[in-house]
Amino acid sequence: MADKSKPVSRNSTEVSQFLDKVAKTPVRADTISDGRLLFAMDATASRETTWDRACHLQGQMFQATEGVGSLSVQLCYYRGFNEFHSSTWCSSAKLLLNEMSRVRCLGGHTQINRVLEHAMKEHKRQRLKAIVFVGDALEEAADHLCHQAGQLGVLNVPLFMFQEGSNSRVKSAYQQMAQLSGGAYSPFNLQSATELKDLLAAVAVFAAGGKSALKRLTALSPPAALLTQQLKN
Repeated sequence: MADKSKPVSRNSTEVSQFLDKVAKTPVRADTISDGRLLFAMDATASRETTWDRACHLQGQMFQATEGVGSLSVQLCYYRGFNEFHSSTWCSSAKLLLNEMSRVRCLGGHTQINRVLEHAMKEHKRQRLKAIVFVGDALEEAADHLCHQAGQLGVLNVPLFMFQEGSNSRVKSAYQQMAQLSGGAYSPFNLQSATELKDLLAAVAVFAAGGKSALKRLTALSPPAALLTQQLKN
């Protein structure tokens, strides 16, 4: 089982690398539908504090996409004994916050497999632009999850994996999943809430408007300015 207590250090270089990876992720134009972003979270007991923090941060995803394009977000999470839930599609921060505020974290094992299976089903119904996953552990077979991530990559649905903590086994698996799907990986901790907020906003902008939209975000967000520097290189 993963070590969920050890903090991880962060610096601007890591944020820069993550945003650079987001910028390089291919996205296809889709003018018919909203940018659909699946927002998946581990809701097991160890993540209760982080879940509360995420409730305060998620509104930034919608604010960041104003003037860029429409964004629809579906919350999905697992917890307890074999519990997996997905919300309706939310087109505003208020709706998403209502969904998140009703959730209570419960002890249990990870069910990332179910997240990825659900994502593929949703993609078949209507195309997903990206998947965000926020978690701190891995108690499933990494090989199978990597295979699923590769399938998402074939479908052009990138995974953006956020790891709370510093467990090396979890880090390796999350990084491989992100790479195989064509997405990106970044660690975070409770002390880096501002960075997590900006990173979530960056992925939302990517889902709504693609790489060009991220460039236009430069004047509003320091991480976007950092991203612009990377694009110039």
